[in-house]
Amino acid sequence: MAFLEGGPDEGWLVSANDAARVIEACFSHGTQTVLLYAANLPMGFFDISTGEAGELLQKLRNYRIRLAVVCLPGEFTFSSRFDEMIADEARGTHFGWFAQRADALAWLQRLAAST
Repeated sequence: MAFLEGGPDEGWLVSANDAARVIEACFSHGTQTVLLYAANLPMGFFDISTGEAGELLQKLRNYRIRLAVVCLPGEFTFSSRFDEMIADEARGTHFGWFAQRADALAWLQRLAAST
C-alpha cells in the first residue's frame, strides 16, 4: 500500500490552506492515503472554534484523500468539542485518529483492501 507520511516531529501544515500541499504531494506520489502526526498539523486544528480541522478535512475529502493522524495521549491539548469531532469522523472512512502508528497503518490497510 502506497501512502504519504509526515515526519513525527515536523511542523508541516501551518494552516488549513496548506491542504493543497498534501493534495499536491498525493498526486505526485500517486496515492490518496496520508499518515500524519499531530505535530504535522496546524495548532488551530485542535481548536474546533477556528474551523481549521473542518476546512482541512473537507478539502482532503473533496479529493477522496484518506487521512490517518497519530497523536500520543496527552501530547496536545484539545478544545472541549474536539473529541466530538473525532467520534463523528470515526463513522466515516476519510479520517482516523490513533494513539499508535501501527493502529493507523492497520486502518489504512483495511480501507485499501475494501476498495
